[in-house]
Formats: sequence, structure tokens, C-alpha cells
Amino acid sequence: MSVTYPIKNKEALEQFKDYYVSIKPNPRNYTMIVMGLNTAFRIGDLLQLQWNDVYDEKKREFRGHICITEQKTGKERIVAVNRSEQKALEQYYAINKPASWTDYLFQSRKQKGSPLSRYQAYRIIKEAARNTGFEEHIGCHSLRKTFGYHAWKQGTQPAMLMELYNHSSYQVTQRYLGIEQDERDFVYLHIEL
Repeated sequence: MSVTYPIKNKEALEQFKDYYVSIKPNPRNYTMIVMGLNTAFRIGDLLQLQWNDVYDEKKREFRGHICITEQKTGKERIVAVNRSEQKALEQYYAINKPASWTDYLFQSRKQKGSPLSRYQAYRIIKEAARNTGFEEHIGCHSLRKTFGYHAWKQGTQPAMLMELYNHSSYQVTQRYLGIEQDERDFVYLHIEL
């Protein structure tokens, strides 16, 4: 398994995110990327989402929170749905109304009734990455890492990031997000004696 990195540059991130809108339109793939970037779910958890996890059929509206039990940790996780996710879900739903609310959100086209495979999700992400200038080190886990990196850059406290990721220490979170060198560079570049 190769090492993956977060997408740190905001403009590059926008190009990557919009690949399945402007270059090769595919609402499912676009929504998967947006949801991955904004929930920080592991890819296995993301692919297990069903329509009823994001849409309240009785109220006929998208949910404000997504509640999952993480496969890896067995812990319950509740994540607020932001405007980017809401917009992507609404556009996806307008084109792809589910036959059943228990249908997978990111359904395989080849295996009806099944979610996308992890490998197919990887291929979708790699295609967007390659076609927007990322040759290496971008994969499924990059979505999760990108969320954390940008949360950190926007001032999210290290303790909160550790909790979101279930990490045992800030050093683990630093390595995970690749921010150790960024912090060192900042010191060197901003001390002008």
C-alpha cells in the first residue's frame, strides 16, 4: 500500500473536486468525493452509506446529520452535513432518485444492489487526481487527510482533530496530515533576522 497525502493547495483541490462536474460529468462520483472531503469518513464507511442515512423520507428532506458506526473502531460517529454536501446530494438526488431508501448512496453500476467497491472508488479518485495534475500519492485516504489538513489550517484545535480521527496523540495526527514539515517551514520562512 502506498503512502497518501492530503491535497493542500486550495485551487488544486477545487480542480480535483470539480473534475466530475466540468471535465467528465458524473454526479455519483462528484458526490462521493465531496462527501469524502467533508465528512472525513474512511472509504469503507463512506461506501456503506444508504439513501436513508442522508435523506429523511417522512420529512422529505435531507438530514442535517449523518450517523454511522465506524467499521474500524465500532464507535458511533455523528457528522453535520454542510452546504457543499447538501448541494451535491440535492443535485445527485435530482438525477438519481433511489428505487428504495435502503439503496446504497454510491451504488455499483455493474453489481446492482451493491455499493461501489473500494477498488472502484480508488480508480475514481485516481482518475480525477491524474487529470488535475496529481501524479502520485492521492488515493481514497487523501479525502480524509485533506479534510483534517484544511481544518487544521483554519484553526481547528489539535485536540479536536485527534478526537475526530481517534488518534492517541497529536504527534500521530501531525504525521497523518503531513503538517510537521509545514510547521517547520513556517518558522524558518517567517523569522527574518
